[in-house]
Amino acid sequence: MKNVVVLFGLVVFAASAQAQQPQAKPDIAKGQTIAKQVCFTCHGEDGNSTSPANPKIAGQISEYHYKQLAHFKANSERKSVVMRAMVANLSEADMLNVAAYYFGQKPKGGSGQSKETLALGRDIYRGGNTSKGLAACAACHGPYGAGLPALYPRLAGQFAEYTEAQMKAFRSGERFNDANKMMRAIAAKMTDDEIRAVADYIAGLP
Repeated sequence: MKNVVVLFGLVVFAASAQAQQPQAKPDIAKGQTIAKQVCFTCHGEDGNSTSPANPKIAGQISEYHYKQLAHFKANSERKSVVMRAMVANLSEADMLNVAAYYFGQKPKGGSGQSKETLALGRDIYRGGNTSKGLAACAACHGPYGAGLPALYPRLAGQFAEYTEAQMKAFRSGERFNDANKMMRAIAAKMTDDEIRAVADYIAGLP
């Protein structure tokens, strides 16, 4: 079943991911300069944010990161007043450079907080829920949350609060920059308790 899900995801996302990403070679040094000037206050120069309000971006898949920045700048599929202001003066090359720089930074692991929900979060992440038609998170994001370049973002060690907020935003339709409505369809099948359990499990992935 998992192999089917992975294959489906690859077929669905491959074309759109390739079409969305710029092809220019990134300049890591310029990306670091931008990080020091624009990003460090919220995300840290190395991408290891210390506040759940601001996601960890160290080691994030660069194509995914670039896509988020581009959407914030366009104020289109993903909206944030703060992020729109941060990227307003960044060119396409700048966004490519900063995404590549943060991809090269070493992410610091997190930790789950709830032993009571560990089993539920683990079971959904690894195996989904067939009775709901809910696919396993690991099918796209990998067994340890490392993601898959150009297709699916890294999740491992992300703040549980941030992941939970994004899942609920997908479920409500507030966030809608997921290709083919894939995350919205998944989140729509999950209860608050299931989302919270999965988010907490993800936070503890190395």
